[in-house]
Amino acid sequence: MQTNKVKKESASLRFLYHTAVGRLLLRPLVAPPVSRLIGAFMSSSLSRPLIRRFVKKNGICLSDYEDVRYRSFNDCFTRKIKGENRPIPQDKDVFIAPCDAYLSAYPIQSGSVFHVKGNDYSLLGLLDGNQALAEKYEGGTALIFRLCVHHYHRYIYLDAGTKGENVFIKGKLHTVRPIALEAFPVFVQNSREYTVLNTESFGAVTQIEVGALLVGKIKNHHEAHTFARGEEKGLFLYGGSTIILLVPKDAVHFDERLFLATEANEETEVKMGDVLGKRRA
Repeated sequence: MQTNKVKKESASLRFLYHTAVGRLLLRPLVAPPVSRLIGAFMSSSLSRPLIRRFVKKNGICLSDYEDVRYRSFNDCFTRKIKGENRPIPQDKDVFIAPCDAYLSAYPIQSGSVFHVKGNDYSLLGLLDGNQALAEKYEGGTALIFRLCVHHYHRYIYLDAGTKGENVFIKGKLHTVRPIALEAFPVFVQNSREYTVLNTESFGAVTQIEVGALLVGKIKNHHEAHTFARGEEKGLFLYGGSTIILLVPKDAVHFDERLFLATEANEETEVKMGDVLGKRRA
């Protein structure tokens, strides 16, 4: 794991999120139908010419992934990595990252609130009013995994266990880059889907997938399901996106460096399967 200083945002994003004219232009862009339209194009054969530039610009080594013919840009974007390149620890005591991402870690305070980029997020808003579920995580930890376009966009179950059906929350689709987090409470405005993972080692961990600007779809593979550690849970189609994990109080002793980096306005770069902490006795 290594830290990543939050980079200065592009002039176009600063214009969209920090000027009156930009915010006016932003309204149609964050509407889900626009993302669905772009997503449809990215899943069509017409998007294939975009693949070569995308791979080169983001330094993606295609030999790390399964050797298949990409019929569309989204085929490439959701490419599947070779298993040996993302080994999954099977030690039941270790808590692992479910995806490749930039990670921030926040304590959930009294009142089930955590703070991100000047915004207060209540679990009640994040979970669309599910108070009973929100209360379970008071005093626990919120882990926020921010996936950029160059990251691997498939994600796994972090432990063995069972889950119920997914809950989809309709919303907008802001970018999840830091500049948007400063301007809007993005995680409670964006379209998202959550489910409670009743894990064998860490209790009830809630996983929330958050869509983002130009993400065509959050694609989870299962509704009610019995899952294994490392089994693929789902994937994001084109765009940046976010996974939030809500972990119960006293379930896991996380690496303190994760919290120190977040306090210093740094994100920790992690890969799927990286060990983030250990189960408390």
